[in-house]
Amino acid sequence: MKKRFSTYTVVIFCCLALLSGMQISTVISGDNIFEQLGKFKDVLSLTEKYYVEEIDTQKLVEAAINGLLNQLDPHSVYIPASKLSAINEEFQGSFDGIGVEFEVVSETLLVVSPIAGGPSEALGILGGDKILKINDTSCIGIKEGDVPKKLRGPKGTHVKVSISRAGVKDLMEYDIVRDKISIYTVDASFLYNGDVGYVRINRFAQTTHDEFLSAITKLRSEGMKKMVLDLRDNPGGFLEQAFKLADEMLPAGKKVVYTKGRRSEFDEEYVSSGSGKLLDVPLIVLVDHSSASASEIVSGAIQDWDRGLIVGETTFGKGLVQRQYDLSDKSAFRLTIAKYYTPSGRLIQRPYGADHAAYRSAVIEDQAEGENVEHKEERDSTRQAFRTAGGRVVYGGGGITPDYIIRGDTLTHYAADLRRNRVFDDFTAHYMDRNGKAIRQEYGSDVEKFAREFEVNDDMLKELTDLAAKKGVKFDEGQYKHDIVYIKDLAKAQIAHDVWGFQGSVRVMLSHDSQFQKSVTLFPEAEKISGLR
Repeated sequence: MKKRFSTYTVVIFCCLALLSGMQISTVISGDNIFEQLGKFKDVLSLTEKYYVEEIDTQKLVEAAINGLLNQLDPHSVYIPASKLSAINEEFQGSFDGIGVEFEVVSETLLVVSPIAGGPSEALGILGGDKILKINDTSCIGIKEGDVPKKLRGPKGTHVKVSISRAGVKDLMEYDIVRDKISIYTVDASFLYNGDVGYVRINRFAQTTHDEFLSAITKLRSEGMKKMVLDLRDNPGGFLEQAFKLADEMLPAGKKVVYTKGRRSEFDEEYVSSGSGKLLDVPLIVLVDHSSASASEIVSGAIQDWDRGLIVGETTFGKGLVQRQYDLSDKSAFRLTIAKYYTPSGRLIQRPYGADHAAYRSAVIEDQAEGENVEHKEERDSTRQAFRTAGGRVVYGGGGITPDYIIRGDTLTHYAADLRRNRVFDDFTAHYMDRNGKAIRQEYGSDVEKFAREFEVNDDMLKELTDLAAKKGVKFDEGQYKHDIVYIKDLAKAQIAHDVWGFQGSVRVMLSHDSQFQKSVTLFPEAEKISGLR
């Protein structure tokens, strides 16, 4: 017998959940909002009753919610219950599990690296280990999306894994007690060339400021005199965390960001405390087209107060603030409640129009590379002009345009196909099976030595290209030669990742990163513009 829902119950439940916590006093198209709800109820009720086929009432209501939010802006979105938990985990900064980064390579579950401080690291599980069984059941051929379902679970529960390790004849059996695992947003921090602190932040979550403080405290103790803050590919996150980060770098009394909404309770102003730990450190911020939202708050404040230099490519241009409202069925929606502005008054949001898909995929036009401290590159645009604390002209309404424009490296189809087909992953797995023990013995914990001395030789490149051919990647000599430095670097970085985790791979890739390499030459200019010399 068909299970039926009370139409009235479904409609009222969903609509009240949507409007929970919000004062509704406005009218829609001149009608009272409850008249509009009645119209929706009638359509849903008649559809459920008379439609030619059986319908899924929940699916229709969710489609209606998506349609409603799609009429607003690209960043007001519905989040189904099936996705909400994973999204919340990402920004809360933790989950319960065994604590490993993993990949599925050639149908085998590979430990990329144990997460520092997690139960797997404590038991001695290593990057490069292959998990062949989970709870005595083979996991050969497991899908990547199914791995968390088997390895994650409530804190204190047990999971057994059987591991194959290069150089060890028998399987190694581990009984792992799951624990709270931190998801780090500061995923790389180290000294470069003795006194340049490098800090990379992948998003702004609840723990970002605390992680940042730990990183810079360690770097200062090691001799950091200047800093490169890498916000490339950082899509944003919590506004408050962006403020706290900027507060570490700005003198007292400086407006960092302010918001304006239709309702006055969403108007806020964030002002620096002057208690930051980096007030005297010359600063460069790296950004690109994927730097958005909270990343633009930080880079906009640094630029407006002439506190440092922004280097890279023009940022995405997201200047809208969302608030998440949780619904009773464990789904949620994010609603744009305000716009944010940089200290000089710039709205960072770029135009989006009705085509939200085009807005998300738009590529910002090419800009001339080089010095742009006076922002002449944007002078002919229709964007509104503003001034920094030092009187430089900057522009709003289209992201943050850097003070030095350096385009990111582009790859040929051949190099892109190597990555897409996971050739580097497979190559590294085979290489480390034979050489992992020797690499660890020779370099120990010294990733700097590895970055300086280790070379990807011709034999390794032949193995890699032969492997690519077996996977259907057709060799192209011209494109191969064009990208040979990148191919060598990425192969080397993958090996470093196996030994030192993500931080090791980042350190290797910086060696030929054009944006980073340019940035470290610009500290005299950064010191000059910020008044630190």
